[in-house]
Amino acid sequence: MAEQKAVFDGEAAERTAAELRESYNSGKTRRYEWRVTQLKNLCRLMDENESAIIDAIHSDLSKPEFEAFAHEIAMVKNACKLALKELKRWMTPEKVKTSVTTFPSSAAIVPEPLGVVLIISAWNYPFLLSLDPVVGAIAAGNTVVLKPSEISPATSSLMAKLVGKYLDTSCVKVVEGAVSETSALLEQKWDKIFYTGNGRVARIVMAAAAKHLTPVVLELGGKSPVVVDSGINLQVACRRIIVGKWGCNNGQACIAPDYIITTKEFAPKLVESLKQELEIFYGKNQLESKDLSRIVNANHFDRLSKLLADDKVSDKIVHGGEKDKSKLQISPTILLDVPRDSLIMTEEIFGPLLPILTVDKVEDSFEIVNSGTKPLAAYLFTNNKKLKERFVACISAGGVVINDTTLHLTVETLPFGGVGESGMGAYHGKFSFDAFTHKKAVLYRSFAGDAPIRYPPYTKGKLRILKALIGGGILGIIRALLGW
Repeated sequence: MAEQKAVFDGEAAERTAAELRESYNSGKTRRYEWRVTQLKNLCRLMDENESAIIDAIHSDLSKPEFEAFAHEIAMVKNACKLALKELKRWMTPEKVKTSVTTFPSSAAIVPEPLGVVLIISAWNYPFLLSLDPVVGAIAAGNTVVLKPSEISPATSSLMAKLVGKYLDTSCVKVVEGAVSETSALLEQKWDKIFYTGNGRVARIVMAAAAKHLTPVVLELGGKSPVVVDSGINLQVACRRIIVGKWGCNNGQACIAPDYIITTKEFAPKLVESLKQELEIFYGKNQLESKDLSRIVNANHFDRLSKLLADDKVSDKIVHGGEKDKSKLQISPTILLDVPRDSLIMTEEIFGPLLPILTVDKVEDSFEIVNSGTKPLAAYLFTNNKKLKERFVACISAGGVVINDTTLHLTVETLPFGGVGESGMGAYHGKFSFDAFTHKKAVLYRSFAGDAPIRYPPYTKGKLRILKALIGGGILGIIRALLGW
């Protein structure tokens, strides 16, 4: 008989948190050497298990090997390499100026780990969205529980196996499971919770965190718009839209373009160009393409099918729309002139469907974007300098890209995160380190320079000197000291 897996309940969660707290309190994760060793081991994990990782991701999502390597393996390795290169600098206290009030003194901002952190990751980029935050948590010196998504079971299982083999399991643990296991973890006291997923679950995470006053990072999503102006290189624009939409896990990505806005006049040209480039990329029978991921499961397939079956949009399909439930495949689908109140425009699509809204003037797109919740990303294709400036100034989104899609994710010097309902907090590069770090204010003083003005009894003379000090003028201070 197969060995029965131990139940992970509230007691197990409490025990896990306590073990990690004990490890953290021992001080070993604060050491530079421990952090470097774990980051190097994480690099080895990715290097030595590349084939197994690609196979697991393919098992869960039929993700093409190119995407699995470029978007998951390479990005995790780059995050590790950057952390190893910059860690000593990130850990160094930052000296800051002091004021005349504390003279003589010196001050510093000292980065210290938060403690014991919980990372709950998502199924669509199961290795990247699990291990990228772990890189930041380890670099910052924390102990970690990682809860991978049960919706991608092959990668969850492999993750648990590999982390157990390569990392210090007294400080970094993987807990597999579904709702009950996640609920048990959320009942515990953590020093930070990092959640990637949807707004509905994010509200549950935030409510649980509030009971312990635990800070959270929420990496969510939203309806990321693409505004397309005329007078552009249409072929390049369409290629970049396609690779950001269908070349990112077949639209199952938080920063994938969710819908397009263009002018009524330009829409036919845009649609025709998108069709041509889609055929070049994925062939005539796109449902059969090996370069497109499948829909993750039957529930998501049915959800997307329901969006297409809506009476308001079922006759708006101008490309694609083919489905094969047995293979969980939906072909790249474009819909033109969809109504703003249709089902497909009221929730995040997270799949291979791309509706196009049309307006009289491209500037009218701003009102449409701003009338909804703030998206995780917003994209604009234009050669108009004033339109670029206005877009950046007026559109509130987690990130903005001009004349491309999704690439801001790869720029390590940019924070990646949402705003409003698309999330809170940010990570990537040093922002990952900062996400799991407390910046501790430290003031150093000697016993010299003790000012009697601080101490009672408070006199009018002391008040006069205090006011002069606050006023900041040297002449006023001299006059106060002389009693004038």
